[in-house]
Amino acid sequence: MRTSLCRLGFLVVAALGSFILGSAQAQEVKGSATTAGAPMSPSLVPVTQAMLDSASSDGVNHLHPNSNYEQTRYYTAAQITTGNVDKLRPAFVFQTAVLESMETAPLVVNGVMFLTTSFNHVYAIDAATGKEFWHYKHKMGAVTTFCCGPNNRGVAAYEGMLYMGTLDAKLVALDAKTGQVKWEIQIADPEKGYSETMAPTVVDGKVLIGTNGGEYGIRGFLKAFDAKSGKLLWTFYTIPDKGHEGVWAENDATGRNMKRDIASEKKQLASKGGGFYQTLGGGVWMTPAVDRKSKTVFFVAGNPSPDLFGVERPGDNLYTDSMVAIDLDSGKYKWHYQYIAHDVWDLDAVSPPILTQAKDKDGKTVDVVIHGGKTGHIYVHERATGKLIRFSEAMIPQENMWVLPTATGARMLPGANGGVEWSPMAFNRARASRTLSTCTSR
Repeated sequence: MRTSLCRLGFLVVAALGSFILGSAQAQEVKGSATTAGAPMSPSLVPVTQAMLDSASSDGVNHLHPNSNYEQTRYYTAAQITTGNVDKLRPAFVFQTAVLESMETAPLVVNGVMFLTTSFNHVYAIDAATGKEFWHYKHKMGAVTTFCCGPNNRGVAAYEGMLYMGTLDAKLVALDAKTGQVKWEIQIADPEKGYSETMAPTVVDGKVLIGTNGGEYGIRGFLKAFDAKSGKLLWTFYTIPDKGHEGVWAENDATGRNMKRDIASEKKQLASKGGGFYQTLGGGVWMTPAVDRKSKTVFFVAGNPSPDLFGVERPGDNLYTDSMVAIDLDSGKYKWHYQYIAHDVWDLDAVSPPILTQAKDKDGKTVDVVIHGGKTGHIYVHERATGKLIRFSEAMIPQENMWVLPTATGARMLPGANGGVEWSPMAFNRARASRTLSTCTSR
């Protein structure tokens, strides 16, 4: 899939420049502080709900971490093509002074770019020149527990504010013009393994944010906070307190047997009970997609905990390794689809869902949500029900699938980083029908 570099090409240059030339000194922050550079551009305007809703057709701004609520990440620019892309040259290099990995998705609002770095620094700069307007440095709490790396994947913008999740499991609201903190709330307890690296999304005055920590025995969730006050509006837990054992699935989403010893698992559950749901994992660490018409939020839940040892967690471990749909206004459950039950291979669902349309098995065009899995398959679901319409051929080598871990080791492909990991896909609607219609039927 292609994505245009027009207007956004310099983002990559800025990111690489900061990684190579940065200084570790800025990583240690003694106190949360905002330093001012040049006066803020007068062109900066508050991002309204109408602007967020029309982001798909906005050729000037980049208002969502994944381009729009559908999360297509595909920009239909025509200026840069395969014939002239080799003529691109750096416009500027912006040095963030943070020497760490960079996995952020910058926002651009009327020529002002907002970008984040590891350790929760936020910069506002001129998107044409790299001139710095302000720089916010977040002071971490006494405890941070995070995997895998101190990354931050971006901010959300709404009504003159920016929203960022932090490694010490907080949600911070900043004034977009000045970088000053407007409010700050604790999302969860970092001492229990919770942290935040995902880019939130804002819709209808709600800031939606999940959590990291699936490796550390947390109970995953997606939460909604009031964008003005920071008040908690609702919480959806990715691990239900009852029913997390599921249906004792024998096969994965593609129909292959996962070689579970279900009789042994049932015996284990009967002997120990299901109280381990409070530490079963299921982190939500990538931005959810939002269907504005049906007011439905779609997200994927990560691995169970412990991630490679299943004896302590008998059952399917719902809703880990699943696509989940919930109501935007209330946070109530609508449906889920689990790709891998009782995962002991760390092949969790992590890449952001994409909303689009595709033909169902009867040839009718329907609303769908798609997900690229670590397994190497792209899964196409009916958006209203979660029904799996089809899945793609594997995009990566697969070998000895679902062999169980042994004391001496057993080889299986893909590994834990195979397929589509955290890095998002891009989707071109113009080519969607013929691309999705060639996927393998279930």
